[in-house]
Amino acid sequence: MNDKEINIKSPDEVTLDEKSYEPEPAPESQSINPESSSETAQTPEVPDQKLNQSSSTSQQNTISALSPEEPPKESHKSRNIFIAVIALVFVALGTATTVAIINHNNNQPTEEPPKNSEKPIEKQEPISELKLTGNSLSDFDLEFLKLENEAKNKIYSPLSIKYALAMLKDGAAGESKTQIENLIGNYVPKLYLNNENRSLANALFVRDTFQDRILSSYIETLNNKYAAAVIADPFVNAININNWISEKTLGIIPNLVQDDLVQNKDFILANALAIDMNWNYQIQCEVDQDSVPCLRYSVKYNHEDYSDSISPIMSNSGKASYESIIFNGQENTKTSRIGASINNYDIIKEIGEDKIRSVIKQEYTEWLQSDEAKSVMGTEAAPEQDVDKYVDGYMERLGANYGKVDFSTDFTMYDDENVKVFAKDLKEYDGSILQYIGIMPKVANLGDYIKTMTAENTQKLIDNLKPIETTSFKQGVVTKIKGNIPLFHYNSELQLMKDLKDLGVEDVFDQEKADLSNLATGSSFISDAIHVADIDFSNNGIKAAAVTLMAGLGATGAPHFEHLWEVPVEEIDLTFDKPFIFLIRDKATGEVWFTGAVYEPLLNN
Repeated sequence: MNDKEINIKSPDEVTLDEKSYEPEPAPESQSINPESSSETAQTPEVPDQKLNQSSSTSQQNTISALSPEEPPKESHKSRNIFIAVIALVFVALGTATTVAIINHNNNQPTEEPPKNSEKPIEKQEPISELKLTGNSLSDFDLEFLKLENEAKNKIYSPLSIKYALAMLKDGAAGESKTQIENLIGNYVPKLYLNNENRSLANALFVRDTFQDRILSSYIETLNNKYAAAVIADPFVNAININNWISEKTLGIIPNLVQDDLVQNKDFILANALAIDMNWNYQIQCEVDQDSVPCLRYSVKYNHEDYSDSISPIMSNSGKASYESIIFNGQENTKTSRIGASINNYDIIKEIGEDKIRSVIKQEYTEWLQSDEAKSVMGTEAAPEQDVDKYVDGYMERLGANYGKVDFSTDFTMYDDENVKVFAKDLKEYDGSILQYIGIMPKVANLGDYIKTMTAENTQKLIDNLKPIETTSFKQGVVTKIKGNIPLFHYNSELQLMKDLKDLGVEDVFDQEKADLSNLATGSSFISDAIHVADIDFSNNGIKAAAVTLMAGLGATGAPHFEHLWEVPVEEIDLTFDKPFIFLIRDKATGEVWFTGAVYEPLLNN
């Protein structure tokens, strides 16, 4: 028997465009309605929006096939922008059902192997160093890269996994709960407001014949702590859960779950999250993209022998023509170019004002006697006071070069003998900013680099990111930053159940040992865990007002006279042409939404 009588929505009562799954505390004497809501500033809000099922189509071949009964969805507003999505599903069984593990590679159920067919997993001590003390960067966020350290593209969401583990922990007891606590401690997920560009949602799907066994106290916990929907379903097919996942991932993962997975389960604990966000500025300006802001980059210093520029991306028959590089031996990898110039060379101080004045006065006076000058000036010679006036203007323009900073887009960077780091902010949404950070080892191969990664040394790289300003770079030189940033699009899947067992969370997956007594009456255990993610890293940015002004030569002297001074230049090459890892994190808290490794940018691009 349940500790309280509960009221769970059926699929017919659940609308996929509900504005929120917000908790409303129920009086003790009444039944609990897990879908009732009240407006609060701290609870995620699910946007009412059209869905886009065009993205992430490649994962349909490896994960699932759309049920024929599922109605087509309208397209979510396409932006051709940075997209990252995640869906995490914990699937559980009651005592009356049988175990069904889905083989996602061939879309066929496979029998559980005999216990003596594999080397048993060695019992590990609790991974206490992965325990989370807050929402900042932790070793947990990097651990799945190490557990699945393969030379292929990878993306997952530590945030989504932590949400699901936290919800599971609240339903567990005894050693089952202790093992999860050894991994995530007393982690409390941060709640984010949902909008058309960001979605984060939790749910417990329950077989309608099993719903009476779900404890109302657990439903109340899900409601109050995680704004989770609790949905009754006949589990005849996967249409309802796939519709929910599609909506909560902004239409990017439309049909993750196969029918036979739900048909053999009694409840499914799910988290889904997605972002569809623009950069503040494009990485590189594109022609015919007037609605998308960019920073035009063309640098020429007055009377100094230095210039740099990046041409806008041209369109050929409506298709952008991106610059290509060789990436890890792969030709024709699409990229966007970045550039910056920081003038920390005080030429007047270094050469001397008197010397510069003397040289310019002499050369300008001699030029005035030339045939070129006579044709331009229409005079034999200029008075001495006019020459002095020109030299004064020349010195003023020359002195204005020192301290100038120009860049093609907004970014921060770090570079040393071992690693390159490129970081760029996404647009602010509802008071929070997500930041992309790419890290490319220069010497070590990526697999070896991942083995040595820790939250501590990764955080040091983040703390040492340099903004593009004079104080970040060497004095006495002009620093020229150039680089090509690969564009990429791919999806991947974690072996989540195996990974969690390797991290010490074992009992919840064992029918004999699992203790989920805070979730449901009777015995239950978790029979499968799925984690799939997709990312589309593109050039496009967000609307904003921006302009780059180029200083021109004044009108006080002959426009055809020029003396260019040599300046010392040091170059920093930020081109990412080898495998790299990336993080997408909340810039304020440091919480990591997505972690990934890029070996093949061309995949699905």
